Amino acid sequence: MLPAVADNYEDYSKEQLIRLLRERDRRPRFGLVWERDEIDHDLSVNSDFVALDWDADLSCGDGPQQNLIIEGDNFDALRYLRMTHAGRVKCIYIDPPYNTGNRDFIYNDRFIDKDDAYRHSKWLEFMYRRLELAKELLSEDGVIFVSIDDNEVFHLGLLMEQLFGEASFVANVIWQKVDSPKNTAQHFSDDHEYILCYALNKSGWRPNRVPRTDVMNARYKNPDNDPRGPWLLSDLAARNPYSLGIYPITTRTGRIIEGPPAGSYWRVSKEKLRELDADNRVWWGKDGNNRPGVKRFLSEVRDGVVPQTLWKWEAVGSTRHSKQELSDILAAESGDNLFVTPKPVALLERIMRIATQPGDIVLDFFAGSGTTAQAVLNLNRGDGGERRFILVSSTEATAEAPDKNLCRDVCAERVRRVISGYTNKKGQAVEGLGGGFAYLRCRPMPSARVFRNIQHDQVWTALQLIHEVALTPYQAKLPMQTAGSSRGLVIYLPKLDDAVLAAVQESIHAAGQVVVYSWQPALLAHRLTDPRVAFEPIPAFLVNRFGARSSSATGGRS
Repeated sequence: MLPAVADNYEDYSKEQLIRLLRERDRRPRFGLVWERDEIDHDLSVNSDFVALDWDADLSCGDGPQQNLIIEGDNFDALRYLRMTHAGRVKCIYIDPPYNTGNRDFIYNDRFIDKDDAYRHSKWLEFMYRRLELAKELLSEDGVIFVSIDDNEVFHLGLLMEQLFGEASFVANVIWQKVDSPKNTAQHFSDDHEYILCYALNKSGWRPNRVPRTDVMNARYKNPDNDPRGPWLLSDLAARNPYSLGIYPITTRTGRIIEGPPAGSYWRVSKEKLRELDADNRVWWGKDGNNRPGVKRFLSEVRDGVVPQTLWKWEAVGSTRHSKQELSDILAAESGDNLFVTPKPVALLERIMRIATQPGDIVLDFFAGSGTTAQAVLNLNRGDGGERRFILVSSTEATAEAPDKNLCRDVCAERVRRVISGYTNKKGQAVEGLGGGFAYLRCRPMPSARVFRNIQHDQVWTALQLIHEVALTPYQAKLPMQTAGSSRGLVIYLPKLDDAVLAAVQESIHAAGQVVVYSWQPALLAHRLTDPRVAFEPIPAFLVNRFGARSSSATGGRS
């Protein structure tokens, strides 16, 4: 027998403790468990340091760049962004592989098919590693939206709750993805997908309202010619209990309504109803004998409506629309090998409209065809905002298609055309939305070799992103690289000599707070004693901030 008091473990014998542990091991746990020890290690998961190479030829726009397109495995890119953007991303949207078994999900350089006994576990391990990193990038009021379909929606929901917590769940949006039923379906026409929404701090996050449509506004009428304009009738009765919500009402004709319908309550008190009636905000029907309702004026609700969880294709587009949009921008024929499953621009616009304000950072680390960037640019054009996007896309090259580069040839090319303007399939000129992006490529390197392998341009790119400075190229001819940030002047010194020291002293003299990154910080600190200056060692500063031996890289769980 085990001791009666279960938490006095010091009273247990060794045999009793072993028996207790065995019983607990046999007891099923509520939550998501996958066969992490049974599947092959995810070869993308590594402890290498990651640098970014800036490809000027594939970048777009002149001057400093706020937007980023990163080519590479998103596990590498996310670890890099954790070094540069932790806690700064307001909205993440991703459209990961759905694991349908139809050559849409690559694990360890091969497609996972329907007959793989561990296909769900491989997908979960793949997603867990990336979502764990993505969580660290969200701001305190940040939110993540994930598109998915029936193949993994239930597993994804449990995974999101495991990572973000059950209390972080906001909504499960239903997107009607098709504009006509599939009459050839064996059982049901597959008409919808899901978009799961989780907020890092649900109590501190509020969605923006969705703009009203003409259909919504058409419901408002003005049968009594109220000078305040069209209105819509709101039911006075509600099911929510209200202590002052049970009382008789006398209509304009003298008919007495003894109380609200069974099981409901008047939503306002008797006194409040009198106030509303005095302000001509109560409608009794044309003959004054109806049960009263409260008038809601269109002029008072023009700031939009609360987002709903059912998004119909008429409002946010369908898969047919999204394929047409992509082929039109790339001037491609219907038979061309484009991205298979793009999302409509209107769908992404709705998400960004709900979740962002001008100036926010949006991240998509399964960027696919680049729809997220176009949605961000559209919103900026509409409200003059300066939202910034970070897209991450792999080449999706395989042994069968080693030269494939989805990031370069589809994602970046689409965004470039949307920015600069393009000629569509009909030969019509489409005006560009303006803007630009830096095209960056992940370059992993063993942490032990960073000191020898990292290049000056890679250091300068990282420092600018860490200090929230728009990217400018490394200027090899200059003795030092400088940038002004919100926290003061940032200086990078590739080398140190008397001429460089004099230039640094001159820059410091005109600045407030200064941080100097150098390969010889001790020597520099000895030569400069200004209290406004902080010194950081390169590359140690980047390696330490990168956290190459984090739990994500070594296989542990946070």
